[in-house]
Amino acid sequence: MSASSLSDEDVTAIILRCAVGDRAALKQLFDVETPRMIGCAERILRRRALAEEVTQDALLQVWQRASSFDANLGSGRTWIYTILRNRALNILRHEARTELSDEPEKLDRASDEDDPETVVIKLGEASRLRACLEQLEPQRRHAIILAYAKGLSHGELAGKLGIPLGTIKSWIRRSMVTLKDCMA
Repeated sequence: MSASSLSDEDVTAIILRCAVGDRAALKQLFDVETPRMIGCAERILRRRALAEEVTQDALLQVWQRASSFDANLGSGRTWIYTILRNRALNILRHEARTELSDEPEKLDRASDEDDPETVVIKLGEASRLRACLEQLEPQRRHAIILAYAKGLSHGELAGKLGIPLGTIKSWIRRSMVTLKDCMA
């Protein structure tokens, strides 16, 4: 079944089935809407792996919040894409606010071949960021550097490091809090 074969009313009905715990409805929604959702998220985020991650997060939110959907306020498809768009924009806002270094030009000098520890060394002895990064556990420091100096998404980090996606997300979130506190 293709996305174009479902009307807005069909999508609304699927969401209402999700609200009562119908897993088959979620699978149908996933099968039908995922390609279009990834495309929409990719236009916002400009990265395929991140778009796939946002789509997965959005579908999880649809499943968890389906009981709060009100068909009188709009179509099911509009509701789904609003959740997707908001998730994608939140990620963009988070990335825009996350400026770790008071000397960003030093991070730019690291080459793509450098391992994360080399990136830290290139920051220089007197760098506050380096001192703060060195306070993190090595695996978490490695993940932060790959994410921010190399531009890897959470999904890409999970695959590269062989660590579950949820663990990566919590490492990044907690490490960022630690770094922000240290840099303050």
